[in-house]
Amino acid sequence: MPDYAILRDLEAPFAETVERVTAALAAEGFGVLTTIDVQATLKAKLDLDVAPYVILGACNPQLASRGLTVEPDLGVLLPCNVVVRSEGDRTHVAAMEPMAALALAANPELEPLAAEARARIERAVRAL
Repeated sequence: MPDYAILRDLEAPFAETVERVTAALAAEGFGVLTTIDVQATLKAKLDLDVAPYVILGACNPQLASRGLTVEPDLGVLLPCNVVVRSEGDRTHVAAMEPMAALALAANPELEPLAAEARARIERAVRAL
């Protein structure tokens, strides 16, 4: 398991998993600000056929506000990306590991915030 992601594999259809991920994130206070359809983009730009793959840009406004107060340039590490991709008959979910991402800021004041974000994202992924 990579240090930069919280992972989960599901025996569920891709579209259903995207809906479940969005709902689980919402239950933890995250809204999905962006949805990047990687499959459609690669088809349109490079004429490549790849399996369904989206990147959801999730943000918890309270956590983001607290982080930006401590570290104004923290926005370069936001939002928290969550990948949902089809892998054979399963759907794979990979959520950004906030502790790893916020460690890049090298600001100890962000550690409690990163821990809280991690706990919330981990609960969302487990709830799937």
